[in-house]
Amino acid sequence: MRLSAVIERHLAHLGEVRRLSPATVRAYRADLSDLVDVLDDPEIGEIGRDDLREWLWHTQERGASRATLSRRAAATRGLFRWAVAAGEVPTDPAAQLITPKRGRTLPTVAPADALADALADLKSTASESGDPLALRDHAILEMLYGAGIRVSELCGLDLDDLDGERRTVRVWGKGSKERVVPFGRPAAVAVEAWLVRARPAIIARRTDPGVQECALFLGARGSRIGPRAVYDLVARTVGPLVGRPVGPHALRHSAATHLLDGGADLRSVQEILGHENLGTTQIYTHVSHERLTASYRLAHPRA
Repeated sequence: MRLSAVIERHLAHLGEVRRLSPATVRAYRADLSDLVDVLDDPEIGEIGRDDLREWLWHTQERGASRATLSRRAAATRGLFRWAVAAGEVPTDPAAQLITPKRGRTLPTVAPADALADALADLKSTASESGDPLALRDHAILEMLYGAGIRVSELCGLDLDDLDGERRTVRVWGKGSKERVVPFGRPAAVAVEAWLVRARPAIIARRTDPGVQECALFLGARGSRIGPRAVYDLVARTVGPLVGRPVGPHALRHSAATHLLDGGADLRSVQEILGHENLGTTQIYTHVSHERLTASYRLAHPRA
């Protein structure tokens, strides 16, 4: 069977059986499609370890980062593990495929005071103008930061996922895993303003008012908001605070770091973020340590 055909079956398995998110499946497809192009779509049984090494070398020569090399190697190992289990190939040529270890890059974190000021300014502007989209934008930013959720989780929220009385929200994370996340009073106030003062106005603008939309957050045309709109919003609002363009994950990084700075324990932050492994959460302890060190060196006369 051709490599491309096996990849399609593998991707279907990832999406339908393992229940990986569409975004993750798309990422695997992009990496493995490059393998098909470089090797010219051979029979999968003809591929050897040297072919895979040559592909990674070719990827590196094109200027790919260590992160890209590591991700592509991992995608390839996953493909051939599945192919062996499915009986498509007798041996696994990717089993010992080695790539450079990824360097650990500390996440971008917005200063807590600057972020609080930016959200306060946005709240004031939205309240004074009464603009439905401004009220929505404020609620989105407060929810992203207040709950520390991913952009995909926020865009997937429905009205019945919200528990305003308990100030919790039910989200569906990676692998369709459900968790309940708390959020603070500022987010609760902002979401209430969106639901009462703005969301009905957005729905009234729709060209097809008969369509029922259960999404918590709506786009300008009344359908479920998409990640691109949220990326643009965060770039406009949070980017200037850190001096470079950032996406919604910057608010998630900021929420986790500020929780640890405020005394939250690592296990609690792990549960809030929905990390399967504690090691994923531990990077935020490095961020807090660096912030502590920077403050010490700035303030201590003997630093």
